[in-house]
Amino acid sequence: MISPDSREARLLNDFQRGMPLVREPYAAIARELEADEGWVRATLARWQREGVVSRVGAVFRPGTIGVSTLAALAVPREDLARVAALVSARPEVNHNYEREHRYNLWFVAAAPDASALAAALAAIEHDTGHAPIALPLVADYWIDLGFDLSGTAAKGTSRSPRRASGAPMIALSDPDRRLIAALEAGLPLVPAPYAAIADATGLAEAYVQVRLADWLNRGVIKRLGVVVRHRQLGYVANAMCVWDVPDAPDAGMVDGLGEALAREPGVTLCYRRERMLPEWRYNLFCMVHGRDRATVENRLAELAATHDLARFPSAVLFSRRAFKQCGARYAQAPRGAELERTRVAVESVGALGD
Repeated sequence: MISPDSREARLLNDFQRGMPLVREPYAAIARELEADEGWVRATLARWQREGVVSRVGAVFRPGTIGVSTLAALAVPREDLARVAALVSARPEVNHNYEREHRYNLWFVAAAPDASALAAALAAIEHDTGHAPIALPLVADYWIDLGFDLSGTAAKGTSRSPRRASGAPMIALSDPDRRLIAALEAGLPLVPAPYAAIADATGLAEAYVQVRLADWLNRGVIKRLGVVVRHRQLGYVANAMCVWDVPDAPDAGMVDGLGEALAREPGVTLCYRRERMLPEWRYNLFCMVHGRDRATVENRLAELAATHDLARFPSAVLFSRRAFKQCGARYAQAPRGAELERTRVAVESVGALGD
């Protein structure tokens, strides 16, 4: 375990967002920590090898540079391992979890456009023999999977949710697409990572830095920094909580509840999604992570009492296993290379356990 008052904890906690947009960002971080730059890069590299850190890089807001959806499959227990492996092998899938429910395999798929996403879901149905339900995002109230390890909000965090409905996709130039593709694996752990990205894409270093700053300012990038894997940090209890909140006569009730839940400590994600009737009736989702199941259950009970949530039909889906966890990939890689990256990602996440 990482001591909460150690220099390692500050590196892991304080730089989940706010990655410096300077030529040598790791040196800037080292100065703030009164550490050596080599130690910063070596520590981040070790955490990546150990699976504590997924990457150092950008987390894009859903719906701005491509399309994505949460989806689920109802899979017989005896067939789950086979189906999960096939789903994880898809380059479009970035998260893939087993959860406690009849719909027991939940994944997120992303693609450059709606037709590519539909093709990916159709391929999953063809390959697995099971039809997924797709639950596209309608409004996000709080999407920030940064984990505070210190007991105080990490740098740059605000609990002032702002509803975002139907986020428009931004126009991307060919250089933008090359930059996004290069960012998907994260920033390289070299002294001048933005220059390395620029060299790999044939762009100017200044273009890379200015584009990242622009996307951050516009909310296209939610955060730029260290992306952690919560289970490796001790957040092993993960519950997806869903409610059936009436949409009519308008969305005021569900939006009001979503924004209220988003302000609550312990809620790491909160959003509204489309229903898929009759298979799936729920439209309001939130995620609560904790170090044990009892803590999460107690927090959910507090949220239900505070916001009178018992009046709505609901379900709580605790996760059992993580089959895949990586950043969303909107730029399609050659199939062979993508499968190799997926194999490595799945093996890494497999170490997280149940």
